[in-house]
Amino acid sequence: MTGTRRSSEGLDARRRKLLFRSWHRGMREMDLILGSFADAEIGTLTEDEIDQYDRLLDISDTEFLPMVTGERPVPADIDCAVLQRILASRRAMTF
Repeated sequence: MTGTRRSSEGLDARRRKLLFRSWHRGMREMDLILGSFADAEIGTLTEDEIDQYDRLLDISDTEFLPMVTGERPVPADIDCAVLQRILASRRAMTF
């Protein structure tokens, strides 16, 4: 069970793959954060934003989670518009 509420119907192959990867991270906390973000945003991201998101998904959960939760600062080399949207989405979440 993934938790996704969004169908991949109507998405191109790359967006379907990113949606899947967002919900299958390996760490449940990251599944919920990135999966929820992808459910809401994957269909509206521009090609440049899709590239940014793809690169962010390559970061391991153990490195990424502390950045997303604010426990560790975001390195300048990965700070981008999509990451800022993920951080805003995470701050709006209630668990």
